[in-house]
Amino acid sequence: MAESASGTGALATAISEAQRAQLIQEAFRLECFTIAWMLIEAAVAIAAGLVARSVALLAFGLDSVIELVSTGVLIWRLDIELRRGQSVAEAAERTASRIGGALLFALVAYVLLMAGWSLWTRQGAEFSWLGVSVTVTAIPIMWGLSRRKLRVAEALGSPALRADAVESLACGWLSFVVLVGLLAQLTLGSWWVDAVTSLVIVWLLIKEGREAWKGQKAGA
Repeated sequence: MAESASGTGALATAISEAQRAQLIQEAFRLECFTIAWMLIEAAVAIAAGLVARSVALLAFGLDSVIELVSTGVLIWRLDIELRRGQSVAEAAERTASRIGGALLFALVAYVLLMAGWSLWTRQGAEFSWLGVSVTVTAIPIMWGLSRRKLRVAEALGSPALRADAVESLACGWLSFVVLVGLLAQLTLGSWWVDAVTSLVIVWLLIKEGREAWKGQKAGA
């Protein structure tokens, strides 16, 4: 009976390892798709932000750049686990989470400075249909990505992947906030709408950055 129990335990471990490898491969596919979309989103949002002089659109585009960096770091972490095992990847896990958090805090500082300057000088942004297009497209894409990443992160117990999933979720919320701000700007025509919208984004970025910096376990 003892030998039978031992054999069953070994089989369970083998199945678990096989499932983990499949989950890591799924995480790789999700991150590759994220990179492809973030390249498009960042380029369009930053271009639209520069043309319209919009702090909110620029913040949205720069958040996409940060997510690109975060995704690259996460792929590095997953590659370490595939080549060297889960235990070796733990240090990379902490590093990946901290890098993502630090980049988000840097973006918070930038947005606060730019929004404060806009309010101080009373300089508003121009309305951007290009900005509307990219935000409308980003909302369903980022929501779907974040849900799938969260499921994989929970199964792997990976705080770095969870932080990346939270970034994707935050990007979806950022898209929604920027879209609402653009529509309000079109409707009201008020110069201060863009700056106020960017300050709402700051709250989301701080929450996102704190979770990434702490590297909380999935499901914590």
